Amino acid sequence: MGTATALQENHGSFLDMPQLASGVTRFWFIRHALVEQNARAALYGALDVPLCPESMVVQRPMYEALARRLPHPAKWFITPLSRTRRTAEAICSAGYAGGAPELTVVPSFIEQDLGEWQGILHADLPERLSLPPHVFWPMSGAERPPGGESMVDVCARVGAALDEMAEQNEGENMVVVSHGGSIRAVLAHALRVHADTALHFSIQNLSLTIVERHKGIWRVVTANELPGI
Repeated sequence: MGTATALQENHGSFLDMPQLASGVTRFWFIRHALVEQNARAALYGALDVPLCPESMVVQRPMYEALARRLPHPAKWFITPLSRTRRTAEAICSAGYAGGAPELTVVPSFIEQDLGEWQGILHADLPERLSLPPHVFWPMSGAERPPGGESMVDVCARVGAALDEMAEQNEGENMVVVSHGGSIRAVLAHALRVHADTALHFSIQNLSLTIVERHKGIWRVVTANELPGI
């Protein structure tokens, strides 16, 4: 038995080795790339807004770092919004050793639906709120926009999807290009914390968040890891 194998077996509760063990149900969540400047001026939520082409050029080293960091083989998933597909394609074209994988759309990992508030300017939001805003999010985790979702709602749908996908893909690596809100919801589910607590996590564009499940129990391996930084 090799030294690395022995260490992993003797210390299965810990991450003793730089390489993550194979055969573990593991999700690699990536927040999509930066969206276009005009879109950032408003609350875009689940609107299908374009990426910023200039940042995609400047941040090419981050795509290359992600291509090296991500596992292969792996199953790849995106949301229905084009910004996740374009980000996934950019990572793969930056040298991902697994080649160009099939991208499966999972609607449950989409960004928070802000309903009637989508598209309004940030300055116009405070007068519409019924609860004090979160210091690190435009609104409280319990605030539900008219015709939309609260972050509590997002945590519920993301958590259910996470458990279902873990059951269906036990022991496999899954790369998911998603959104800041839904990745915070992943952390809320894994840590069993309220949406308002999870909103204290910073989830930056192109950052990597890894969670894994062991016998029905979730573990956070890394959150907001910035590739190539």
